[in-house]
Amino acid sequence: MSVASHPANGRPAHAPVMVREVIEALSPRAGALYIDATFGRGGYSSAILDAADCKVCGIDRDPRAAETAEELALRYPGRLTFVLGRFGDMVELLKARGITRADGVAFDLGVSSPQLDEAERGFSFRLDGPLDMRMGADGPTAAEIVNELPEAALADILYKFGEERRARAVARAIVAARKEKPIARTLELAQIVRRAVGHSDNPAIDTATRSFQALRIYTNDELGELDRGLSAAEVLLNPGGRLAAVAFHSLEDRVVKSFLRSRSGAEPRASRHQPIAVWNTPQPSFRLLFRGALTPSAEEVSSNPRARSARLRAAERTSAPATMEAAA
Repeated sequence: MSVASHPANGRPAHAPVMVREVIEALSPRAGALYIDATFGRGGYSSAILDAADCKVCGIDRDPRAAETAEELALRYPGRLTFVLGRFGDMVELLKARGITRADGVAFDLGVSSPQLDEAERGFSFRLDGPLDMRMGADGPTAAEIVNELPEAALADILYKFGEERRARAVARAIVAARKEKPIARTLELAQIVRRAVGHSDNPAIDTATRSFQALRIYTNDELGELDRGLSAAEVLLNPGGRLAAVAFHSLEDRVVKSFLRSRSGAEPRASRHQPIAVWNTPQPSFRLLFRGALTPSAEEVSSNPRARSARLRAAERTSAPATMEAAA
């Protein structure tokens, strides 16, 4: 996630969350190649390129990111490459361009502020726009999902990906509303959800938040994509290469945490007295750079409230085979 400010020239400036901590984790060096797996508006890419005389390959499924990449490439001649596609496919996408190894991979997960602030993208429950929510240009829209899926399937999505306690009531309200007419606009859906959820225990958080999050994650298969992307990074990274991932809600962070725990040999055993089956335990493919997750500084949260939920986890690649390679 990132925020967009508007400088004097009227063009949006990309301010990625926890950029200082991400750069410290990646530790860019001259001559190395880094992957910005969620290019967006190029915030991390710019910071990496400024930190060392290195190269960056940016990946994004959003076609609008290509426009930013073209402008950024002029600032860093010969040092920035952009690839349109899903980061879960990065091994194949980069191989087609002759890239098989990298020295660092950065993930800035979730929806970006520019996407939220563009009503026509359909991500925001505060702005009226078509109910789209797609980060790319393919696949069903959120409108197709809410208008076509059975009530039980909708309730499952809202509970699993939004942790919405009133998931069944919201799904029931959506089905009732779509019998009158198709739900086509973001504000239509937001009002349906608010009425179904009712009173909020936290007035600072809109009651439509969890449902919109759930639909966005489902529409874009974000958690499945993250699983594939982390595994792809494991394959691409050279020994000593770094992985840095910034997550903004518990579901994303849980996926990153679980992946790094399993790949670093840090998964807790059922009992501390249980012996370790050394002969059946793969060598760790990552070494954690720090315990737990880093959070934004108080200064950053003060200047950018959207950063308050960010969590950074990072690790360094060992020389052990990647799980997919070891299984091959």
